Amino acid sequence: MFQDNPLLAQLKKQIQETLPKKEGTIKATDRGFGFLEIDNSKDSFFIPPNYMKNVMHGDRVIAVIRTEKEREVAEPQELVEQCMTRFIGRIKLIRDRLHVVPDHPQLKDAIKARAMKGLNPELLKEGDWVVANMTRHPLVGDNKTFFCEVQEKITDSNDKIAPWWVTLARHDLPNAEPAPQDSWNMLEEGLERRDLTDLPFITIDGESTKDMDDALYTVAKEDGSFELTVAIADPTSYITVGDSMDKEARQRGFTIYLPGRNIPMLPRELSDELCSLMEGEKRPALCCQVTVDKDGVIQDNIEFFAAWIQSQGRLSYDNVSDLLEHGNAEGWAPSDVIRQQIDALHGFANARSEWRANNAVVFPDRPDYRFELSADNDVVAIHTDPRRTANRMIEEAMITANICAGRVLQEKFGFGVYNYHNGFNPEKLDAAMDFLTEAEAPFEKEQLLTLDGFSSLRRWLNALDTTYLDNRLRKFQAYSEVGNKPAPHYAMGLDVYATWTSPIRKYGDMINHRLLKAVISGLEPSQVPDDEVGEEIANHRRHHRMAERDVADWLYVRLLKDAVKDETVFTAEVFDINRAGMRVRLIENGAAAFIPGPLIMDNKKRIECNGDLGVINIDNVREFQLGDMFEVKLAEVRTATRQLVAKPVKTFPPLVDEQQAEAPKTEQPTEEKA
Repeated sequence: MFQDNPLLAQLKKQIQETLPKKEGTIKATDRGFGFLEIDNSKDSFFIPPNYMKNVMHGDRVIAVIRTEKEREVAEPQELVEQCMTRFIGRIKLIRDRLHVVPDHPQLKDAIKARAMKGLNPELLKEGDWVVANMTRHPLVGDNKTFFCEVQEKITDSNDKIAPWWVTLARHDLPNAEPAPQDSWNMLEEGLERRDLTDLPFITIDGESTKDMDDALYTVAKEDGSFELTVAIADPTSYITVGDSMDKEARQRGFTIYLPGRNIPMLPRELSDELCSLMEGEKRPALCCQVTVDKDGVIQDNIEFFAAWIQSQGRLSYDNVSDLLEHGNAEGWAPSDVIRQQIDALHGFANARSEWRANNAVVFPDRPDYRFELSADNDVVAIHTDPRRTANRMIEEAMITANICAGRVLQEKFGFGVYNYHNGFNPEKLDAAMDFLTEAEAPFEKEQLLTLDGFSSLRRWLNALDTTYLDNRLRKFQAYSEVGNKPAPHYAMGLDVYATWTSPIRKYGDMINHRLLKAVISGLEPSQVPDDEVGEEIANHRRHHRMAERDVADWLYVRLLKDAVKDETVFTAEVFDINRAGMRVRLIENGAAAFIPGPLIMDNKKRIECNGDLGVINIDNVREFQLGDMFEVKLAEVRTATRQLVAKPVKTFPPLVDEQQAEAPKTEQPTEEKA
């Protein structure tokens, strides 16, 4: 009506100019209405369904606030920031016309679409996965509806490999390894390589590992100390700084590890063949040699050098662990020379582990979850792989090598690619101290600002019977970061840490290799990390972790599709609590599930979900808290959104007077209900 009558439209505009305005973010609901969430405030304003047609969940808008039917409502007027431009969706044909439904739990409406020039629309079938770009928004210009353009087809609707292709497209990640080269030649780097091919280096990896990037040689001395030589694969001996392969590796950042498959950062002919430290094959390596005394203290005689090595034993984690934990490994027995290497490395690892447990920080062991897939990419099972003795041995060797690199680069250059952690977020330190004071923790605020004090706190938390306080305090910690200047790593309890042990898989480690080679040769570094390298690496890592989680969620839904009907009981651990409920991890398979408040207690007056404290109270009694473990069943498996909804097996009896309670009255929807 207003649009058809210019005078009425002008009158409406004048009235709106006198109304208060608020800027905020759109929060959609499953029932058509939504809310305008105001930043840095708990305020929110109801948005009726007819106004929600002009916005999307996540849009940042300016809205006028008016009173309708005795209630304040928000009408979005101006788009500040569009939540979605490039997006993943599925084709929907409505009256034979092309539409795309975004693959997002809060976006269910089909958007009118067209295929971009060069893309045949006849190839797009119902349900196909596509990449699309939003080209029109109702709050911009004279647009009245949303409209998008299909950029590319990802895969067919029924393709079982869709979880991988769709996820990689969503995060704009490559779905194949870099293109191979015709030939590879080693560079002239001004390095003299020592011939260590006679030494019995060993590798310990998973059974299926092909890109073996570390080999170890350990000498146990009579005084109880250990001389450790860590040999690391050397892809920078084939790749020149700034050439096409180097640029490709930097753009990728890491090898992408997804459930069931990986996508290498480097061509497989390098990562799995020329550089892989395969048994019986002569390979170039960058080496670090250091002495660790009987108490696990790293000595000052750290030396880096280039070498040729030849692994004399390709060992597996399980075989080595079986040998050390049970005295034998079924179907496998090492030679005397290899057994001597295993025992020496085991002794070294025990010394270093004890030192770190007493002086730094050792993280509690958590299992790895491994998906088993069929030949046609269906989920067969999920295996739980515990952290065993051999895993810890390799871990201690790599941590030691990275400490050595950090120290040498700090001393020689004062820069490198460093991993660091600042402990508590300064803005949240007072809140953390409130929790510690209430828990009668023996720490002062000033202590927690130091590396030693923070490490002592982490060790104290590890010794507690419950993980509640540990889980709660993690909310106040800073994130681990990467930068080009040395800084302490509070979370590990280390004064400096620079990784170089996975150059086949991490571009930051390639940079550190080049710096260490400059230390060895005495020449100027061929590459110096700039100020953007940390943010660049962090972005790569974040996208890779999100992709790994997204594929896993998809596979969990496939695997657990019958768990609701079968009423399977799982053990769950609480890792997050908010006002709507709690998030848990299923111990048997690693899946994450959400338990909404109404499935814990359907009487909302009796339940309080307190995200600030990380607890859930029922009738003012604490029933659940962060770190708790209890039995659950799945209540719903949402295939479309790849979400699991669970409920506790334990139930809570009704109050005596609940049966006589007054029937609930009809209310306006609230944000809490949404």
